[in-house]
Amino acid sequence: MTAIEVLSGQLRERIAGNRTGARPAIWKRFLLSIAVPAGAFLLWQAAVSFGLSSGRLVPPPSRIIAALWQLAENGELYRHVASTCLRVLFGFLAGAAAGVVVGTLTGFFTTARALVDPSLQALRAIPSIAWVPLFILWFGIFETSKVMLIATGVFFPVYLGLSTALLSVDRKIVEVGRIFRLSGLELARRILFPAVLPALIVALRAGLGLGWMFVVAAEFMGASEGLGYLLVDGQQLGKPDQIVAAIIIFAIIGKLSDGLIVSISAPLVAWQDNYKKGGT
Repeated sequence: MTAIEVLSGQLRERIAGNRTGARPAIWKRFLLSIAVPAGAFLLWQAAVSFGLSSGRLVPPPSRIIAALWQLAENGELYRHVASTCLRVLFGFLAGAAAGVVVGTLTGFFTTARALVDPSLQALRAIPSIAWVPLFILWFGIFETSKVMLIATGVFFPVYLGLSTALLSVDRKIVEVGRIFRLSGLELARRILFPAVLPALIVALRAGLGLGWMFVVAAEFMGASEGLGYLLVDGQQLGKPDQIVAAIIIFAIIGKLSDGLIVSISAPLVAWQDNYKKGGT
């Protein structure tokens, strides 16, 4: 039996062992993850119930749940959530695709990096809200401007993460590939892609997180539906329960979408020493 066969067998056993113990570990992580917010909710509800706080500015969980139920009952909640999720989805896909392309070019080619990286680093420092008037002027107040703003937020962490990861690849590994006469495509597929994949996944997660932040600014641009619209509507009508409810929905959907990326990417990074089924 060759060393490669032995290592392959050990890797299969390791992955199988991770799958066997995955269910209890997932439940344990889930319970730990909700312990802090659940405890905070219970304490705040108790403070309002015992008269320690009026709950006027920061409503108790009972009022927040009632606001969510009212929005769900009349169908508005689903419409607002769907609108926001679609905007983030399209913006994430556009921004991530552009980030991967530009990050790959600047990571591979010194000239491309010298040409575009200084300008992109300067643009990266611009606050999201500063893009709003310009995008309205360019694309109007409709969906295109909102998606483009989200894509802008997603682009920079994906670009920076991938470009940096490519520059950090150990050149000795690349030289080994060249010694074995791997073509450019084979070198990218067998060496570069596995080497940068963990960093790319982290960059995509960071980009998605910024996408959820940028969608709030995007939905301030004359949106008539979306979770950002609920925030503005709650502020204008003096409904703190609606505002907090929208914030909580943002947090839940953001966490679920991040978990989706982790779950999809988990089999691709099973070879890592710190790999754990279910992600972090």
